[in-house]
Amino acid sequence: MDGSRERVGHTLVLGTTRVGKTRLAELLITQDIRRGDVVIVFDPKGDADLLRRIYAEAKRAGRLDDFYLFHLGFPELSARYNAIGNFSRITEVATRIANQLPNEGNSAAFKEFAWRFVNIIARALVALKRRPDYQQIRRYINDIEPLFVEYAGHCAEVAGIDAWASLVEERAADIKERNLPNALRGRSMEAIACMRLLQERAIYDPVLDGLISAFKYDKTYFDKIVSSVGPLMEKLTTGTIAALISPDYQDEQDARPIFEWMEVVRRKGIVYVGLDALTDTTVASAVGNSMFADLVSVAGTIYKHGVVAPGSDTSLPENARQSLPTISLHADEFNELIGDEFVPLLNKAGGAGFQVTAYTQTWSDVEARIGSRAKAGQVAGNFNTMLMLRVKELDTAEMLTEQLPRVEVFTLMSVSGVDDSSDPGSGVDFKSRNEDRISVSEVPMLTAADMVTLPQGAGFRVTGRGAALENSYSVAG
Repeated sequence: MDGSRERVGHTLVLGTTRVGKTRLAELLITQDIRRGDVVIVFDPKGDADLLRRIYAEAKRAGRLDDFYLFHLGFPELSARYNAIGNFSRITEVATRIANQLPNEGNSAAFKEFAWRFVNIIARALVALKRRPDYQQIRRYINDIEPLFVEYAGHCAEVAGIDAWASLVEERAADIKERNLPNALRGRSMEAIACMRLLQERAIYDPVLDGLISAFKYDKTYFDKIVSSVGPLMEKLTTGTIAALISPDYQDEQDARPIFEWMEVVRRKGIVYVGLDALTDTTVASAVGNSMFADLVSVAGTIYKHGVVAPGSDTSLPENARQSLPTISLHADEFNELIGDEFVPLLNKAGGAGFQVTAYTQTWSDVEARIGSRAKAGQVAGNFNTMLMLRVKELDTAEMLTEQLPRVEVFTLMSVSGVDDSSDPGSGVDFKSRNEDRISVSEVPMLTAADMVTLPQGAGFRVTGRGAALENSYSVAG
């Protein structure tokens, strides 16, 4: 069972635990690998059997050189990936981080402030020709002064100010802390000297302006405001995972490859992403959603420029730059991954070659994750094909059965009867009759009860091609 014609409109696979979802995923992924697609598999649990199957199929297809393993549970074996190092617009860096923060009640205001502050840091890093990563964001959230001093020196160099370091040192020596306003007490004298020298020379730069505004905040107030983003950054930059998602591009001793999504697309690569969500859900969600946001950005680049953006390597043949590969993205345990970053992949990235196949147990899992029935309905509306194995929740079963038309059923009824006669002069002792009656009634094509009682590995597929119900299929359990 392939159904590749329907999968370009995205596919939703529903089925309760242990009925064959992952085995079905293996079949679809195998077909995508053999077909030559770009294949990206997100596996929050880290299913070892699924990983082995993908590796084996990549080897059989002669595509092992283009296989990447990214696994948060095994950082020593994993390829490395900078979740915020590639973007089309600089504001994407702040968005990818801020989207992981709570968005309810008073947290919304803190989230907006955290976004602005992270955006200031990211803009400064890019202006200094440094690639943003979680380690640097965490460092400058905790202490922005070193970044401000470094960027001030950059602005002075651009403005042609000679002997900037000597000027800063002289001015810092003249500053008395008792004369400073409360907001600047306890700050580095070097940083204060940089700020005053730049203001005196009326040097304006939008990035510098943002850094100065952040620097001038009262530190105790500022620490309270950014406290929401601190714990998240702590989790993302602790232990061996830190080097995995904040790779050091200059470390020649680390042989683990570093992959980027555009390069994967250009090479028609195969990527397995194990997020180890059972160990740390927060880190798994943050990394997974950052990857989705990165993929949306890649889709936007492909829309505008094709597989190779202007200024990139032009050694590829012209047809390789113009043709769009099929990017088959499989999201197991879809409810663990769904977020604001995933929705654009469904409703906007199809024209860039993306086809998403999502797997989950019940639709209530998705609603609970999103927190809104209306938004969940928006997500469901982007799946043109639904494939349902056995489910145990009636509401989930009705997602398929309510899409089906009612059908006419012909019922054959046999009727027989005998009448005796009480008139002795009639010459008839009894009469008998036999007849067949055919009646027509409308009944559901399938009921929710049918979906609840399906055997393991069997299911139904509803497509968006006009025909309501495709024939049942079976996968090995």
